[in-house]
Amino acid sequence: MIRKILTYPDPVLKKKAAPVTVINEATRELIRDMAETMYDAQGVGLAAPQVGVSQRVIVIDVSQREERPELIVCINPVFVHTEGESYEEEGCLSVPKYAANVHRHAKVVVKALNLDGEEVTYRAEGLLAIAFQHEIDHLDGILFVDHLSPLKREMFKKKYRRMAEEG
Repeated sequence: MIRKILTYPDPVLKKKAAPVTVINEATRELIRDMAETMYDAQGVGLAAPQVGVSQRVIVIDVSQREERPELIVCINPVFVHTEGESYEEEGCLSVPKYAANVHRHAKVVVKALNLDGEEVTYRAEGLLAIAFQHEIDHLDGILFVDHLSPLKREMFKKKYRRMAEEG
């Protein structure tokens, strides 16, 4: 089922998500819905808080649309290693019609649980590393615009207020 994606400035997006303590059918349904919602919105990642569920669950797929999907599911993901720097343009399904360059790590190692409750480790660089950082930020109530300089963040807020007023 495609779920509604919450958009800035919804307060749920600023809340730290709770760890998943039991992986059950409700968890699996949430993940199926998140994947379907992400693909429908043509995104490369989605965190549970973006669909109004304050749990530490993310889905990512950085494969190209014409390729076979490669869905990554992470429950309670944590960084175990980060290195290097990257500065790439990012957008977000919860911040439509806005993109900006963001400082991130170039490489990351993430540990998480999969759907079977088994621990998995991902080593990532490039777009996948950025996607992990972006989605895990969502679990901590951080949006990519929170990484902008104070001046750029104020410009973003003004632009978003104007867009909201225009409907």
